[in-house]
Amino acid sequence: MKTPAKIIIILLVVGAAAAAIVLKGNKSRNFGNSTTAMAATDAVVSDAAAKLPKLLDLGANKCIPCKAMAPILDGLKKEYAGKMNVEFIDVWQNEDAGKKYGVEMIPTQIFFDATGKELFRHTGFFGKEDILAKWKELGVEF
Repeated sequence: MKTPAKIIIILLVVGAAAAAIVLKGNKSRNFGNSTTAMAATDAVVSDAAAKLPKLLDLGANKCIPCKAMAPILDGLKKEYAGKMNVEFIDVWQNEDAGKKYGVEMIPTQIFFDATGKELFRHTGFFGKEDILAKWKELGVEF
């Protein structure tokens, strides 16, 4: 391999390592510790909403995978109204929510039972069929 190619490869590796260090520092500063997420639940919900399972999606309106999730969440919210609560929180606009739920990457979907207990957490895009299959796996059928 020629020397210029070796230099370019080394620079790319060093750049990637530096970017990873910066992102890791931003993650811990902006979103907090994931151990706090397990006990976190929404304090302000109506009595009727508190008795339903809840799908909470934490993302950002400008995040590409989060944008892809938006129509899925809207569809679930309409289709399962009265059976499941579906909520989206933009963690770039509401950093406290990111901290509260210990979000490390977006989008993050958190499945809660009717009592507010966290049942499952997924990071990344999650299709409608996968969401419904996960609810079924968790013992919640609509």
